[in-house]
Amino acid sequence: MKTKFLIIGFFAALTFFSCSSNDSTADSTAVSSNDVALTAKIDSSLEDIDAITEDQFGAQQSLTTRIDGYRKSILPSCATITTVLNGNVWTRTIDFGAEGCTLANGNTIKGKISISFTNDFSTNTFAINTTFEGFYHNGKLIEGNKSITYTKESTALQEEIHPVLSHSIDLSITFDDGKTYEIAGNRIREMVEGYNTPLEWNDNIFMISGDSSITKKNGTVITCEITNPLRYEMSCNSPFPVAGTKIITKNDTTATLDFGTGECDNLASLTLDAVTTEITLKK
Repeated sequence: MKTKFLIIGFFAALTFFSCSSNDSTADSTAVSSNDVALTAKIDSSLEDIDAITEDQFGAQQSLTTRIDGYRKSILPSCATITTVLNGNVWTRTIDFGAEGCTLANGNTIKGKISISFTNDFSTNTFAINTTFEGFYHNGKLIEGNKSITYTKESTALQEEIHPVLSHSIDLSITFDDGKTYEIAGNRIREMVEGYNTPLEWNDNIFMISGDSSITKKNGTVITCEITNPLRYEMSCNSPFPVAGTKIITKNDTTATLDFGTGECDNLASLTLDAVTTEITLKK
């Protein structure tokens, strides 16, 4: 990974969805398997964005406070990082290039993502802002911003103090077929294992909870609610959770997607119209 490091002086100027037609006609259909499949694709994008954000915040904290020594990053070697200190705000911009880079989980990324936060690492709560510039995830253009609150605390999921990132999402995602979806919601990402071993990434395990709403151009709204936290294990090198459940709702109809009980695979159980089938998730 190539790194550029710049410091600007104190006085310098200072991140679940339908395949149906994205036209002006309201969609009155029931939730479909295509709707469910697209939620998995968006989840994959959001998880990678969250992972990059957490990784780069931790990397800068480590460099600034020198508490961890060398910290292993999840970024591929083709990513270029530019770090700027503007007043009391750090901004780390990761450029994946016009040709793009491939992450360890097989997802491809191109363009730039920027993460900004205060340089005061003595506090326990941080506000982190994530923005995008020509940023594509598996061919999807992602625009907008994610506001994140980072803390270390005890939660209902885990009593021991651990990192917790609360995300406020306001994004626009355009697929390669030209259809655009507006995403709003809240996403809580808890690192429940691996936070005591910053030199190693593969032992990290994250639990995701929250809900979101997705609005199509024609006004149709699809909602997703995580009813059992989604579990991501970095040792799997997979873009999909190994466990957890979510409910997708459209026009008062619902579907349930169950990601299993811990296996590293791309399979899930879909319950639709009281019928449960096994499906293969795609990036």
